Amino acid sequence: QVQLVESGGGLVQAGGSLRLSCTASGTTFSSIAVGWFRQDPGKERELVARITRSGLTIGYADSVKGRFTISRDNAKNTVYLQMNSLKHEDTAVYYCAADPGGIITNSPRYWGQGTQVTVSS
Repeated sequence: QVQLVESGGGLVQAGGSLRLSCTASGTTFSSIAVGWFRQDPGKERELVARITRSGLTIGYADSVKGRFTISRDNAKNTVYLQMNSLKHEDTAVYYCAADPGGIITNSPRYWGQGTQVTVSS
């Protein structure tokens, strides 16, 4: 069974930075595609960043492009989300999710428990 554990959330002032980590177990990490989703109460879930199992293909939502960077270290079974120039509207619970195969889907098979990111204005 694949398990995903997020860490790194917290409270930060607008303009600040945070780095989220997602560590996987129970699978060959290089065999899964990973994405970071976020959801704030009353809003739809949003896929903010995704990375293929090879790390060669990366995508971002327009709302975070140029501010967030996704990366992965297959030797550490970990995917990172570096978030810079944070805005109040980035406040949400951030979830790491994964799918077997090359690309993350809109309904991933595996989910982490989520980590809260709060950006104060």
